[in-house]
Amino acid sequence: MDLVGLGESSLDYVNLLPQAPGPDAPSKLRIDSKFDSCGGQVATMLAASSALGLRASYLGPIGNDDNGRRIGEELTLRGVDMSNVIVHEAASRFAIILVDESTGERTVLWHRDERLAVTEQEITAAMLTARALHVDGVDEPAAIRAAALASERGLLVTCDLDRVTDRTPELVAHVTMPVLAEHVPESLTGERDPERALRKLRRQHRGVICVTLGVHGSMALDGDHLIHVPAFPVHAVDTTGAGDVFRAGFVYGALAGWPTIDILRFANAAAAVSCTRLGAISAIPKLAEVEQLLQMARTESLIPHHESLIAQSVNPESADSIIRGFRDPKIQG
Repeated sequence: MDLVGLGESSLDYVNLLPQAPGPDAPSKLRIDSKFDSCGGQVATMLAASSALGLRASYLGPIGNDDNGRRIGEELTLRGVDMSNVIVHEAASRFAIILVDESTGERTVLWHRDERLAVTEQEITAAMLTARALHVDGVDEPAAIRAAALASERGLLVTCDLDRVTDRTPELVAHVTMPVLAEHVPESLTGERDPERALRKLRRQHRGVICVTLGVHGSMALDGDHLIHVPAFPVHAVDTTGAGDVFRAGFVYGALAGWPTIDILRFANAAAAVSCTRLGAISAIPKLAEVEQLLQMARTESLIPHHESLIAQSVNPESADSIIRGFRDPKIQG
């Protein structure tokens, strides 16, 4: 097995709206269309990893209800191994997702049965027979135990963290290559600027540290080298699951031993393709589709090869860098 994952799965009820709810929107909005789709950050990441060609296994949790069975069937159909999945007597997590058709941005309303929670006693070393482990921070004690066991055994450990608790630094310490949501580095360090936040995290973590930046692309600190790869300029119809697909691309490149800039570029491309489709698991790209986008970009001379890159200052908040899209990856040493 290449990869095992511990964390959230979900049945998503997706609603497409003419605009996002908010103070400037009408108090009543018509649903233009709707559909159901399986998702959840770890389940989507594993399905995407399988689509890229990795052998992936899901540890759970899922409930023993109809939604749990549907999630299990969907993951099995996508090539994800379910032989070690943790099933609890509970309702599976579900989410109501509101997608703004004009931008592709979404609002997620979710519910999770407390009985789904995985305890650290349920995690054993025998579950971690793979080259890599991916965890989220939903059941944090279990994630910490899994990450600690995996890192002790020399596995690549990655994460999907979008909230910070008192134990989050402990979890990050056991993750060999953290991949953090945009707001997490600031929450951990107090530094609003992503570069300063990553460099402050470097004091406690020696590995590659990555942060996803949404429309700004992604950034990583590799040793003392800051690497920023802007996002691919695509027409987004739904950003649900884009971060999960990014992490699948990240793990794919990391297991292949690629340079960090190539990992970020590939992961950005995978996420970009997913944004052009509706849903989470239903939107994941195949390897050939990611490679096609990268090749098209190279053919159009929009991505220089990393050997020709020069050291420059990076300002990921620059509006100009967003307009240029992925035309100008940069490394700062």
